[in-house]
Amino acid sequence: MQSFPRLVLVGLAEIALAAPVAGQRSDDQISSKSIALMHQGQALMAAGKLEDAENALETALAVDPRNRWAYTDIARVAEKQHLFGKAVRMTDKALLIEPNDPDAIAVQGEAMVEMGATARAQENLQKLQQICGAKSCPQVAQLSTAISRGPTVASAKTPDSPKKD
Repeated sequence: MQSFPRLVLVGLAEIALAAPVAGQRSDDQISSKSIALMHQGQALMAAGKLEDAENALETALAVDPRNRWAYTDIARVAEKQHLFGKAVRMTDKALLIEPNDPDAIAVQGEAMVEMGATARAQENLQKLQQICGAKSCPQVAQLSTAISRGPTVASAKTPDSPKKD
């Protein structure tokens, strides 16, 4: 009889812990409205309308915060705006949803290269190589090229300004 209350408590604890997991959606259940807004954001980014692209992508996340691809696309927009810290933060959010997302890992690595964090980018490359294994992922080549090239923004030399007398 004394074990019955413990059994009830254990059962309730299991239900409480399982409830949040049961409410989560998988990748194939992302809201179609969020996907449509993400595609709109990608088109705007391709057209060079970065602010509009970011707005569409943020709206996609407001509709469905589990859309990890929208986080990765916001990171791409941030890279084009030379906001590399923001790009890393956005890919961190995507990687919280799916830790082995090759696109997020590659985009994050590229942003790290631009920030001068080549060692951390190298870690991302190793993780990508581990995830991809024998099959060749385009993200591996993409990040390898970025690491070999090094930072482009930091190394860009600013023109000498004329001296004023």
